[in-house]
Amino acid sequence: MAAYLRFEGQWDDAEPLDMEGMRIRRGLFGEDHSSTLTSMANLTSTYWNQGRWEEAEKLEVQVMEILQTKLGADHPTTLTSMADLASTYWNQGRWEEAEKLELQVIETSKMKLGADHPSTLTSMNNLAHTWNSMDKKTEAMDLMQTCVRLTEMKLGVDHPHTRSSLLALDSWQE
Repeated sequence: MAAYLRFEGQWDDAEPLDMEGMRIRRGLFGEDHSSTLTSMANLTSTYWNQGRWEEAEKLEVQVMEILQTKLGADHPTTLTSMADLASTYWNQGRWEEAEKLELQVIETSKMKLGADHPSTLTSMNNLAHTWNSMDKKTEAMDLMQTCVRLTEMKLGVDHPHTRSSLLALDSWQE
């Protein structure tokens, strides 16, 4: 039911169901079980869509720490959780914290998945946006140009990620 409510954008109605699902799964499976982590991610999504960044951040930190311990710091799922936390920092205007995590995600993703892996490219795009927000315009433009070039080669010129990166780059050049 909570998934349906989230799908419908009924975040206030989904929240108590998400919280109850997380509580039940923690009790049944423990905090580091994948079902519990999924429930935590669902509640985080609800908080995100409500603009409740501090609560989202608290859960994302918990998930990230559990995944780092359970799967390792270089596991793709852990990297995704780090990127999610960086996005939460970004949405709070906490550029330096977002930048620090995004740099870690990019470097690890390049080593683990490759420089042209879609997850690495998304991380590059995110960091470019962070740098642009921090007024590091030259770094942002250079990184986004690299991201566009690699995304075009990997995903094609008509892919939504390519188009999104190109739009950002065009808007920064104006």
